Amino acid sequence: MRKFNIRKVLDGLTAVSSSSSASSSSQQQQSGNRESDIPETLQSEHFQLCKTVRHGFPYQPSALAFDPVQKILAIGTQTGALRLFGRPGVECYCQHDSEAAVIQLQFLINEGALVSALADDTLHLWNLRQKRPAILHSLKFNRERQRSTQKQTEKEAGIRLDKWITFCHLPFQSKWLYVGTERGNIHIVNVESFTLSGYVIMWNKAIELSSKSHPGPVVHISDNPMDEGKLLIGYESGTVVLWDLKSKKADYRYTHDEAIHSVAWHHEGKQFICSHSDGTLTIWNIKSPAKPLQTITPHGKQLKDGKKPEPCKPILKVEYKTARAGEPFIILSGGLSYDTVGRRPCLTVMHGKSTAVLEMDYSIVDFLTLCETPYPNDFQEPYAVVVLLEKDLVVIDLAQNGYPIFENPYPLNIHESPVTCCEYFADCPADLIPALYSVGARQKRQGYSKKEWPISGGNWGSVTQSYPEIIITGHADGSIKFWDASAITLQVLYKLKTAKVFEKSRSKDDRPNTDIVDEDPYAIQIISWCLESRMLCIAGVSAHVIIYRFSKQEVTTEVIPMLEVRLLYEINDIDSPDGEQAPPLPTPGTGSNPQSIAPQSHPSTSSSSSDGLRDNVPCLKIKSSPLKQSAGYQIELVIQLVWVSGEPPQQITSLAVNSAYGLVVFGNCNGTAMVDYLQKTVLLNLGTIELYGSNDPYRREPRSPRKSRQPSGAGLCDINEGTTVPEDRCKSPTSDQHTRSPRSGSPNNSDDDDQKMNNFIEKVKTKGRKFSKMVANDIDIFYFSAKMSRKLSLPTELKPDLDVRDNSFSRSRSSSVTSIDKESREAISALHFCETFTRKADTSPSPCLWVGTTLGTVLVIVLNLPPGGEQRLSQPVIVSPSGTILRLKGAILRMAFLDTTGSLVPPAREPWREHNVSEDKDEKDKSKKRRPVSVSPSSSSQEISENQYAVICSEKQAKVISLPSQNCIHKQNITETSFVLRGDIVALSNSSCLACFCANGHIMTFSLPSLRPLLDVYYLPLTNMRIARTFCFTNNGQASYLVSPTEIQRITYSQETCENLQEMLGELFTPVETPEAPNRGFFKGLFGGGAQSLDREELFGESASGKASRSLAQHIPGPGGIEGVKGSASGVIGELARARIALDERGQKLGELDERTAAMLSSADSFSKHAHEMMMKYKDKKWYQF
Repeated sequence: MRKFNIRKVLDGLTAVSSSSSASSSSQQQQSGNRESDIPETLQSEHFQLCKTVRHGFPYQPSALAFDPVQKILAIGTQTGALRLFGRPGVECYCQHDSEAAVIQLQFLINEGALVSALADDTLHLWNLRQKRPAILHSLKFNRERQRSTQKQTEKEAGIRLDKWITFCHLPFQSKWLYVGTERGNIHIVNVESFTLSGYVIMWNKAIELSSKSHPGPVVHISDNPMDEGKLLIGYESGTVVLWDLKSKKADYRYTHDEAIHSVAWHHEGKQFICSHSDGTLTIWNIKSPAKPLQTITPHGKQLKDGKKPEPCKPILKVEYKTARAGEPFIILSGGLSYDTVGRRPCLTVMHGKSTAVLEMDYSIVDFLTLCETPYPNDFQEPYAVVVLLEKDLVVIDLAQNGYPIFENPYPLNIHESPVTCCEYFADCPADLIPALYSVGARQKRQGYSKKEWPISGGNWGSVTQSYPEIIITGHADGSIKFWDASAITLQVLYKLKTAKVFEKSRSKDDRPNTDIVDEDPYAIQIISWCLESRMLCIAGVSAHVIIYRFSKQEVTTEVIPMLEVRLLYEINDIDSPDGEQAPPLPTPGTGSNPQSIAPQSHPSTSSSSSDGLRDNVPCLKIKSSPLKQSAGYQIELVIQLVWVSGEPPQQITSLAVNSAYGLVVFGNCNGTAMVDYLQKTVLLNLGTIELYGSNDPYRREPRSPRKSRQPSGAGLCDINEGTTVPEDRCKSPTSDQHTRSPRSGSPNNSDDDDQKMNNFIEKVKTKGRKFSKMVANDIDIFYFSAKMSRKLSLPTELKPDLDVRDNSFSRSRSSSVTSIDKESREAISALHFCETFTRKADTSPSPCLWVGTTLGTVLVIVLNLPPGGEQRLSQPVIVSPSGTILRLKGAILRMAFLDTTGSLVPPAREPWREHNVSEDKDEKDKSKKRRPVSVSPSSSSQEISENQYAVICSEKQAKVISLPSQNCIHKQNITETSFVLRGDIVALSNSSCLACFCANGHIMTFSLPSLRPLLDVYYLPLTNMRIARTFCFTNNGQASYLVSPTEIQRITYSQETCENLQEMLGELFTPVETPEAPNRGFFKGLFGGGAQSLDREELFGESASGKASRSLAQHIPGPGGIEGVKGSASGVIGELARARIALDERGQKLGELDERTAAMLSSADSFSKHAHEMMMKYKDKKWYQF
């Protein structure tokens, strides 16, 4: 008896068995022989995965630092990340391995180094003299959990109780770093060797001996600008100590009742200012510790009768900066009155008698004043303030009246509204970026400072990529941003606001139709863009589609063109398998006439059905007044799905637009609809089951959604990959018609049907459910709008657990036959316009649409387009199913086509032209008639031959299918235990490949058409749905995703790009001479009134202070330095760079040797000359004459 293999895959109407039968073997061999003619140039050595750059605002910032000589800004985050910014286009991202929060950053000014203090009690020294900064040294402070015993000395107890690093201070041109701790002690670190000094300032020696309480953590450390031997220490409790480093004792102690948050010096070193928790500032004279010289409450109400002002919120930070001409600047954050409820965070600038309060959009994390000189003992001459906000970076110009802000050149506003989708396009048309920039330049705001951006350090890298790249981000407020991403930079080009076409709801009572989503009803879900024609199509969360056309001319649209589509598949209920016969399903020819479909899609004027339920009402209301549209993208057509008998429209899951055909198509879990946006008519409106016609491979019990009040779209993807019985999954629809016929009244088949259904239920109950892309998409919608669960396609009980280790659903399904049979929905997951062979008998390609579903089915719809010109606008487009059905495992993600050489066949498209400019009749007819399409070179041949290859990627596998024979010539099971989140067919190195990103964190590439594995690298797991929503591959080995809510991470899987990356990156450190120290003047030099220096080496060195306790801290050498350079450089370019460095070093040493040799020769000549003179002088003298 011949063995029957149930795991065969349906290819069209022919079942190709995977068993080892002779016929199958010969067929596979013939296919392989035919395929061997296609050369494949891509090999494994062409692929390498690495991160390139990170754009956007640092997520959860926590620290800020600035190098005033190098002009470099550093930002640390709560996740241990470092972002370094120089001039526009020079950015760098680094990450601490521990991922602990960055507490503070300190530049070694003009030394190309940075010290970072982390919340895990570690200090790190970063080398910034290389393009990818690396850690040179680390110092780990050890913490004791047990308290010291009474037998220990005070010094030992103080050291062992150190817990957290709270403040660091590195004096200018010093190698000794002061480290304050939570216990109140201060340690000193040599930043060259990163070792601890034995010199320690103990808290119990610093405060009054009579004090009975602990002063609290160290919140400030700084040396006197005029005397480096005097150290000012601020404790949180309100105590400030002026410590003499040489005598190791406190000179003065300043006590205040309120807690201290920050301290700042006057540059003359005679006064300092403190900010307190009650919203006051106290100014102290260093020689008058009894009471403050002055107390200021910047935002307090001055009460009569000399009473103390009311307390205000804490002043978190204050800076005291002086200028030669004019009053000093006192700049502070916080301190607002408690009665200012709802007021935004403010930065206050006090200059003389004027006080300016600058409101910020977000909470202030930190700020720094930028000054002309790095020397603390000179007039500071402040010119700008850098304000680090929770979600923004603002730079204020202090030199202009009104304190305007600088226009930020960095791409830090990606998150201006939360990003909901992202698309990446490489190798764009050369004229596209200039066109977007020209219309986007008109959108720039006014009122910025006219000065240049003050953060101007570093140098750009060399540009080795010449192709243009564009990233498009869709946002929750309905806006779309176009970004120039060429040459690892990012710059905003143009912003489109899609929400302006709709009426804004002023109150909750004024929006009865938008309860499909309670928040962000305009959020962008899907973007489809034709690069050549510049046609843009978007799908929003409120089941709306908007088509845009690009124009450089401003127009006013009197009436916004719109269509309302009623997309819902309803047929009668069947109460039991033995009930009445179900009505027959439509045949493939059904729906080919657009006139017969049109009445379904145009709603009636009533807004409720006969039973009072909402009906024929869209979710959003379009503006009825004329709409002024500026140059850029202008509305061509608005399409909205409407409510049906009280059911809200299901959100759109797939979208495609084709400029050559003038068509747009979209689908959801109910079905698909096609619209002719040139004629503004609906061509196709079919439920998913209707697309199959009589070839439906699934036994579906038709139902009426009004009978059971389940959530709309319940049971999406109930029959999905890995869960169904193989017989139900893979059988050809013609191989077992008696079990799949919609007729369920035959008594001969009822027992078999019940048995198979029971087997299916048991499989579902024991194995659970696997993820699908549609599930991921719907869960992601929950992510950015939590209140939408009641209306979404996926019911609440089907939400999967996002743990990657367990991809099964957390809840078991019902064992009822009807619950599985009636609740199944098949959503449209992929759409692709193309010109190819639609049937096996075709001898030439023709326009068509390929439709992929979440059950792994690919259906082909034939498009019969009228001729161009005026006929295209008057004659209808005929749409009809072809009957071709292909099957894969898992939801369909992507489809593409190859020609006989293995090159990608692009969809038909037309070039862009300006539609708002009148043309001559001849040119107008000529432009309308041109409709470039992709035609195979051998399409004129009458005999059937293999002319094209379809590449189809699903969640589980990929197939290459030969056309028109529809034979599967190659198949690759991508993953068994996980699922593919994103798959793209991309061009690389004059060839093409399939790139996939799986939920288990693997990035894989496969050759085309043979689907050989070329790359399989574990990159990152699916930690949240933001990554799944925004990850995308593009041509030339580029990819990107949203790594945090505010940042885009770009990666490359191209070996060539990885080798050139070192040259493309900018340089942070550039050789700059340190400014000259301020002139002391004649009288200050004569009477000793200038700054006094301190030999810190003599004071803190091992010979004077001894060695620090080994148990206190542990030194950890880092991978930086020349080792870091060697590790980061790769390829020929890296070898040449190292050779050049070695030659430079050798030349420098030879030069030094030459100079020393010349000096020795000169010294020898001088000695010889003096010896000869001495000899001649005493030559004739006797011994007694000496």
